[in-house]
Amino acid sequence: MIRLIHLTKQYGKFTAVDGIDLEVPSGELFGFLGPNGAGKTTTFRMIAGILRPTSGTVEIGGIDITRSPLEAKSRLGFIPDRPFVYDKLTGGEFLRFAAALYGQQGPAVERRIDELLELFELTRWKDELTESYSHGMRQKLIISGALVHRPAVIVVDEPMVGLDPKSARLLKDLFRQFVDRGGTVLMSTHTLEVAETMCDRLAIIHGGKIVAHGTMAEVQEQTSSEDLGLEDLFLKLTGGLRDHQLDTILEA
Repeated sequence: MIRLIHLTKQYGKFTAVDGIDLEVPSGELFGFLGPNGAGKTTTFRMIAGILRPTSGTVEIGGIDITRSPLEAKSRLGFIPDRPFVYDKLTGGEFLRFAAALYGQQGPAVERRIDELLELFELTRWKDELTESYSHGMRQKLIISGALVHRPAVIVVDEPMVGLDPKSARLLKDLFRQFVDRGGTVLMSTHTLEVAETMCDRLAIIHGGKIVAHGTMAEVQEQTSSEDLGLEDLFLKLTGGLRDHQLDTILEA
């Protein structure tokens, strides 16, 4: 379970995340949507313990990440929007390193590593330096690193970027099975079709504030937009390019 209480992040006079409240229970896949600069990645980095909130609270499984960071982070798998790996480690070494950060090592971890590499079709690259990996392979390795310690909660920022269709489908199925077994997934994506088909509930953030949240039907009701799909609803809430702007751009 993830719980955000009046979560705020300020940079000087600029407020990137403005007092948001959100709860994502176990057994739910939750979509966190918003335009560029809305505060999504800042929120995710506070949830992961990378950024310290200016005020407010992040709880992972009931544990305050500021007061008990190691205990909270042990329950969390974080998949960032940019797949950073250590180029001079092999794929296998990187996953051992990731597991060791959570105090896990030995035969059970080696089996887990082999299972993840096989799942994402990286087995033949296990002993190759990650500097030779493609972007998609790095993304799959980062996902494996977030899963290697068997977290209860997954926070993932733009999970499908760089993945081929087969790997994207595998990840969708993996997330669904994960939540069906009682896990929690909080996911950000700009691909609204993915959010609409995958997520049990969703929230839309704009200007650092959550402007709507709930099931798709509930968000439509909140915004008096029962006839709109997610794309049109998203643009209604966050502002889109107007027809007169398009006309101006396209004028000869």
